[in-house]
Amino acid sequence: MRLLRLNEVKAKVGLSRSTIYRLMQEDSFPQSIILAGRSAAWIESEIDDWILKQVREVRGADWEEPRHAV
Repeated sequence: MRLLRLNEVKAKVGLSRSTIYRLMQEDSFPQSIILAGRSAAWIESEIDDWILKQVREVRGADWEEPRHAV
């Protein structure tokens, strides 16, 4: 499991800090976890799932992520 700090989450989803926290309050974005004191992080797989959900809402529920040649 990999944890992402706020700057990584912002870069990955393309949203601002205020938008991320607003969506969290609306239960429309994965909740952060408190690491210690005021230090928070997000579980990367939950962020990836959220991104996929957003794409499928636009592209259709049967959309699949393209496979990259190795």
